[in-house]
Amino acid sequence: MSEVWITIAVLCVGTVAIKSAGPLALGGKAPNDRALGVLALVAPALLSALVVYETVGGEGGGLEVDERLAGVGAAAACLAAKLPLGVVVIAAAAVTAGARALTG
Repeated sequence: MSEVWITIAVLCVGTVAIKSAGPLALGGKAPNDRALGVLALVAPALLSALVVYETVGGEGGGLEVDERLAGVGAAAACLAAKLPLGVVVIAAAAVTAGARALTG
C-alpha cells in the first residue's frame, strides 16, 4: 500500500474516532443549552481562523500582507452587501487577480 492510501486510511479512522467520541462521552444524554450554544460557534470560529491564517500567514510562520488580503476584503464587502455566494467568489478572485497583476 502506498503512503497516500495509508494516510487516507489513518484519516478515516481518526475521523470515525472523533465523531464517535461525543456520543460515547455523553452516554445518550443531550447536552444542555449552554453547551449546544458553544458547539454551534466552534465551526464558524475554526473557519474564520483558517481564513485568517491562510490570508496573512507567511513563510516561516510570519505575517505577510499581500494581494490575498484584498480578495478577502472584497469578499467581506460582498457578503456585507448580501450578494449571492457565486458573486462573492468571483469578485474575490477578480480583485485578487487584479491586485496581483498590478503589483507583479
